[in-house]
Amino acid sequence: MPDCCDSCQQVAGIVLRAVAAGKAVEIDGLGIFYPDARRGFRFVPRALPQVFIAYGKEDEERAWRLCEDLNRAGFSPWMDVRKLLAGQNWPRAIEAAIESSDFFVACFSANSVRKKGGFQSELRYALDCARQVPLDEIYIVPVRLDECAVPRTIQHELQYIDLFPDWDGGVERMLTMLQREVERRRQAPALPAE
Repeated sequence: MPDCCDSCQQVAGIVLRAVAAGKAVEIDGLGIFYPDARRGFRFVPRALPQVFIAYGKEDEERAWRLCEDLNRAGFSPWMDVRKLLAGQNWPRAIEAAIESSDFFVACFSANSVRKKGGFQSELRYALDCARQVPLDEIYIVPVRLDECAVPRTIQHELQYIDLFPDWDGGVERMLTMLQREVERRRQAPALPAE
């Protein structure tokens, strides 16, 4: 296995080759490298709050709609079908995206609450990540896509938002909350890491 320095050099080489070929390269959680005729490349750091969207495959259409609503509102939504690349180690990429996201939106539905698989795994991982987030910060945002029972673990600790029967009203409540939380974090004094 290559050491960290070798891995960094490999990533840098991939980025430089792609930019030289005229392609933009996005590294989740970091930013985007753009081709630049004068300097070779231009780097734009990630500035938009990242929102991981967890959903069951049967709910992909509604998850896409939510993704577009978040994008229009000035957030950077992360959805597996948008971000995962062919050949990428998808379990690790998903964990890294959850870890680096500012928010984790869990889309509960009659489909997702009863099904084993990726949604449940992502939710459990986010709950583990939430243990590292200060208690007064909002990280996990449960939303209901339809009339379904939210798991007791979530229901006892977190308030959820219904996106039905009024999708636009539910999304507006969620966006207002997310924007307030982003602003609150910006204004809070930075505390030293432990």
